[in-house]
Amino acid sequence: MSDAIKHECGIALIRLRKPLTYYQEKYGSALYGLNKLYLMMEKQVNRGQDGAGIATIKLDIEPGNRYISRHRSTSSRAVNEIFEYVLGKFAEVHRKDPELMNDVQWLKENVSFLGEVLMGHLRYGTHGKNSIENCHPFLRQNNWMTRNLVVAGNFNMTNVDELLLQLYELGQHPKERADTVTVLEKIGHFLDDENQKLFDHFKKKGHSNIAISHLIADHLDVANILTRSAKTWDGGYTIAGMMGHGDAFVMRDPNGIRPAFKYIDDEVIVVASERPAIQTAFNVPMEDIDEVSPGHALIIKKDGSYTETMFREPAKRASCSFERIYFSRGSDTDIYRERKQLGKLVIPDILESVNNDIKNTVFSFIPNTAEVAFYGMVEGIHDHIRDFQKDQLLKNKNISSAELDELFSLKPRVEKIAIKDAKLRTFITQDSDRNDLVNHVYDVTYGVIKPGIDNLVVVDDSIVRGTTLKQSIIRILDRLGPKKIIIVSSAPQIRYPDCYGIDMSRMGEFVAFQAAVSLLKKSGREYIIHEVYDKCREQAHLPKEEVKNYVKEIYAPFTYDEISQEVARIVTPTGINAEVEVIYQTLENLHAACPDHTGDWYFSGDYPTPGGNKVVSRAFMNFVEGRNQRAYA
Repeated sequence: MSDAIKHECGIALIRLRKPLTYYQEKYGSALYGLNKLYLMMEKQVNRGQDGAGIATIKLDIEPGNRYISRHRSTSSRAVNEIFEYVLGKFAEVHRKDPELMNDVQWLKENVSFLGEVLMGHLRYGTHGKNSIENCHPFLRQNNWMTRNLVVAGNFNMTNVDELLLQLYELGQHPKERADTVTVLEKIGHFLDDENQKLFDHFKKKGHSNIAISHLIADHLDVANILTRSAKTWDGGYTIAGMMGHGDAFVMRDPNGIRPAFKYIDDEVIVVASERPAIQTAFNVPMEDIDEVSPGHALIIKKDGSYTETMFREPAKRASCSFERIYFSRGSDTDIYRERKQLGKLVIPDILESVNNDIKNTVFSFIPNTAEVAFYGMVEGIHDHIRDFQKDQLLKNKNISSAELDELFSLKPRVEKIAIKDAKLRTFITQDSDRNDLVNHVYDVTYGVIKPGIDNLVVVDDSIVRGTTLKQSIIRILDRLGPKKIIIVSSAPQIRYPDCYGIDMSRMGEFVAFQAAVSLLKKSGREYIIHEVYDKCREQAHLPKEEVKNYVKEIYAPFTYDEISQEVARIVTPTGINAEVEVIYQTLENLHAACPDHTGDWYFSGDYPTPGGNKVVSRAFMNFVEGRNQRAYA
């Protein structure tokens, strides 16, 4: 992606179902779980470079000994830093007495982090909130083992104000206005409530307090806790949690917006945000991995048994299509195939743009995430050439040898044009100097374009703001002297803010929105902006269920191509010699390529939860009012 946007968070959860001695004997190390957690987090580090954290729980620890361990980091190499810290504890043991590394019980009792339940989290920071306090996992502590709660997730709630009010009505006083706090405290409240009910129940039966603690651990109804907690949540979420005594869970929103994959055998129960992380870490085929169902929670009891239980009625599935286009690693079998298909589906528009002149067209991509879509585009060009050659042969039975040579010489001209250099530090304060540095973020391959003759087609996976295109890429490509530069987005036009976890929240930053506003002003229809603003204001205090997305009216007067043409004008810097065109994937083609992941609200404005319409309405009002802030907490 030429315009960097923040990744969705990633989770990893491992429940070891055998005693630690089992892994020592079979795999040669009691650190089996920690090693696997490290590998799973490294394989998902694309999901958040702003920080990371892990937490572990030891089962059946004697009172007075630590059984929950947590470590977090906001380092640029957070995952490595965390595991250097954790595994350094065992290295110290090995230095002092190598034999102790074979004494699993001693290690469990004396070295932190050696537990049977392990959780990892990778995060991105939104809007400057990137301190250690913002790093997951979050911990809610209590002297009662069954009241301790550890939570980490990939989520965003649209109705934080409503959830905070509910906590206040329960008698709580949250210390922050953030969805992480509301989620932790909401689950924590009902965890406390469940504990108290069980305590009262067993106390009436005459059990001692010590016995009751164990009975609560055995009988804790995690499904009921989660059902009561999530009753009014509005958002996209995959949330993992652990209780101090050893129960664990992973819950997924009713629309399946955020991803969650699970693998279960007699040794481990594993959950991750991305399937390949599990495949690589545990060397298992993808057929053995499935998803946590939307609206369901995978609940793992202290004894290692598990169930997948519904906590909210599943709604219309709206899995995030941006996962497929950009966020998730392309090493997943299905995502790789879908991204290639996205590249193929733009071929008709590309051929029309270059007047079918393949001979004088060079195909390339903007590194690095558009590479798979580029492979699909090249395959599509090959298919077109083959069909063209076949058609010519069928039409001309008496074709000469020279004509055959000419016909079969036709092939796509594929080159790596744009090369992304290491990031340049913009330490120079003058804007003109800083912009000059930005112009050199990419370099180009010289000598492969015939100046004034060749078209240059460059595929990007998506165009969000268009800033890098204007400040850097188009200027650099123009140096090569192409007749025409065609920027192809394998994603549709991003028109609306996300509110379920992606850092795309300010409408004024979207170049497609800028294009629509510009066209309204040019065509004398600026009044539509004010009409939409008034409609948004009128519904500002309505319940989220009654709010409509009136922002769609900003785009309604114009065709898809008209928006694309205006985007091309906006991102084309002054002094460019080549003609510049921007081609976007259509929404219909996106659904054809990714039929099982229909969450397209950032393209269509069709939000899967009521809170989405409230967010887009607020985002538009922020734009009109000049407020540079996101429309949700």
